[in-house]
Amino acid sequence: MGTINRLFCANEYDPLKKVLLCEPQHMRITEIINETQRHYVDENIDQELAAEQHDSFVQSLRNQGVDAVLLPHNEDYPEQVFTRDIGFTIGHRLFVSHMGRGIRQGEDNILIDWLEDHDYPYHNLTRNSIEGGDVMIDGETVFVAVSGRTSENAIHNLKSLLPEYKVELLPIDRAYLHLDCVFNVLSPEEALVFSPALERQGLVKIASRYDLIEVDRSEQFKLGTNVLSVGNKRVFSLPGNVKVNTELRRRGYDVIEVDLSEIIKSGGSFRCCTLPLLRGNT
Repeated sequence: MGTINRLFCANEYDPLKKVLLCEPQHMRITEIINETQRHYVDENIDQELAAEQHDSFVQSLRNQGVDAVLLPHNEDYPEQVFTRDIGFTIGHRLFVSHMGRGIRQGEDNILIDWLEDHDYPYHNLTRNSIEGGDVMIDGETVFVAVSGRTSENAIHNLKSLLPEYKVELLPIDRAYLHLDCVFNVLSPEEALVFSPALERQGLVKIASRYDLIEVDRSEQFKLGTNVLSVGNKRVFSLPGNVKVNTELRRRGYDVIEVDLSEIIKSGGSFRCCTLPLLRGNT
């Protein structure tokens, strides 16, 4: 098959086959770029512990049958562990993000080098900031947050590149970093949400489509919405988010608990740490 068939993503919950991650070897809070970092800036990141936790996550993914591929890490990029933000796969296309903050600009070039080395096609979004944490796909619908990192102009540009999709804007409170910090699709029928972060119109839109599982403020702070689905109702989640995990299990999900407590100090969890290249059986 041609290279284009090696890229495919139609939603957030089909079996995850191949995903890009990056080890947090140089992870540190050097410039506060979200509210979680503001809380942890004084104690900062234990790089050794973060690396151990990330390695456990990678091994757990592989144990679930996922081909977990590691991007090269670079000491110039302390946020590089959050690979979700630097790109996103929609259908057979991978879009390289235009990062919204200077501290993260340049991470996209490492992704581009990897894609070219491995003969993957991509579309580089060079105008207006848009980050993958704000982009969520479910079938013919692509939800994109208007946030502090993703502009309306960028969304309109993406819309023009995706005429076959319905691109839905979901403005979020800019105190919250990305859409996947406050909303995450689990299945065709269910989604996690921290409703105070979304505007009423956006909430009505998603509530008409999904049975919304409300995440409370304390577990949102621990990235309760930022789980990662790997297919067949298997979901990676933090051990500390007891209410979320209990509710997911009640609904028939297999919750795989992995400790990422050191990594979440910088404002991201399982979904943030993963850039899917291939989901489903296509």
